[in-house]
Amino acid sequence: LAAQVPAEEPLAVILVGGGARSGKSRYAIALAEVHGDRLGFVATAQPADEEMRERVEAHRRQRGPQFITIEEPVDIARVIEERAAQFDAIVVDCVTLWLSNLMLTGDRDVMAEVDRLVKVAGDAPTSLVFVTNEVGCGIVPENDLARRFRDIAGFANQRIAEVSTRVYWMVFGCPLRVK
Repeated sequence: LAAQVPAEEPLAVILVGGGARSGKSRYAIALAEVHGDRLGFVATAQPADEEMRERVEAHRRQRGPQFITIEEPVDIARVIEERAAQFDAIVVDCVTLWLSNLMLTGDRDVMAEVDRLVKVAGDAPTSLVFVTNEVGCGIVPENDLARRFRDIAGFANQRIAEVSTRVYWMVFGCPLRVK
């Protein structure tokens, strides 16, 4: 995988998307590592059950001790604003889980939060690597909440891609550069 990571570019904003278990997180980690040794990881997962706790721990082992983990399920723009200068690169994993967390709070304008994140990303004094899921390639969901989530995720991914210097689509562990 290291052979597939392009050389560092200063202050990159990178979006890595794809389906479940396509290698997104692993590739995002590799992309961040080329930017330096001071590495941050913003984890949006909230481990509510044993299976999710095991997933979180597996991801933590996978990225290794060189990443400082910041657990923040909702206000990732604030974390980037406050902590970006401490790192050479920050991985945010994952956008779609963050969107789900925002939707479940019920009291947030999700697209306003996306716009805030996009602004913060564009102004950040460090490289950012966003991990996201593509949820719009399947069938149309049968319920309103799932359709709203699919639509919001699609719009959010587009907005982040607009400010990204590079966008990758992961397929079977292989990164395809889209932008």
